[in-house]
This record gives sequence, structure tokens and C-alpha cells, in this order.
Amino acid sequence: MSHLSAAFQSRPQPQSQHTTAYAQMLDKVRYQGAYPTRERAEEAVRLVLAGLGRQLTGEERVDLAARLPHEAARILTEQIPATQPLNGGWAFVKDLAARAGAPLATTRWDTGSVLWAVAAYAGPELLTRILRRLPSGYALLFGRAELTPAA
Repeated sequence: MSHLSAAFQSRPQPQSQHTTAYAQMLDKVRYQGAYPTRERAEEAVRLVLAGLGRQLTGEERVDLAARLPHEAARILTEQIPATQPLNGGWAFVKDLAARAGAPLATTRWDTGSVLWAVAAYAGPELLTRILRRLPSGYALLFGRAELTPAA
């Protein structure tokens, strides 16, 4: 076997498009959240997307899943939506903290870091629809001002 063919065979195979897109999402979350490792960013992504999957229903859930990287969409959609949604953004953060056994401040940071990236994937129109579907208090978690109903 020549040196060239041996070197070619020992090269790592390129990642699939799905894996690369998810890795890019993790890098965005890692940067936004100032996490020391990609693994720590992934823990936050898994926790928050699973929580969002329990709260988000309808076309907005389907449309968001279509825009997220495949692995992120799987985390979101494998969750069964809650029969009784949480009452607002703070209740969402408290629920995630309880599930993770983590401090509220850390969980709030994780939530904002992940939902910032989710908002970028969703785009402004879908994000507005998502926020209309969720109870009040979620907009700030996505990095947006709270929506108020017209008088």
C-alpha cells in the first residue's frame, strides 16, 4: 500500500450534513453561553429543547422542528406535549431547574443561551407565532421584548 493511499484511508470521514449542522448549533450556544466545552453546551441544548418540546404544540412545533438541525429537532419532537402547560417563562425555568437538579440562575442562563440560538433558526415570523402560542413570560427567554395584546 502506498503512503498516499494509507494516508487517505486513515483520514477521518467527513461528518454528515446533519451532524455538522448540529455541531454548528452547539458552537453557537457555546459561544453565546460562554460554556467551557461543547459538551456543556450540549447538556444545555438537550435540557432546554426537551422542555420546549413539552410546551410547544401545533404548527409552530412542526415548523420549528423543520428549521432546526436534525438532532435538535429530534430532541424537541420526541417529547410528548404536556397536558397542562406551564404558566409562563419563569415556571418553565423553574421546571427545567428541578428536572436538572441545577440552580435557578444557572438554568436561566442555559435557557437564554439555547433559546437565543433557537430564535435565530426560527426567524422573526415563526418566533412571533411561537411566542403567541406560549404563555406570557417566554419572550425574554428568547431575547425579545414581551409581546402585549393590542388594546
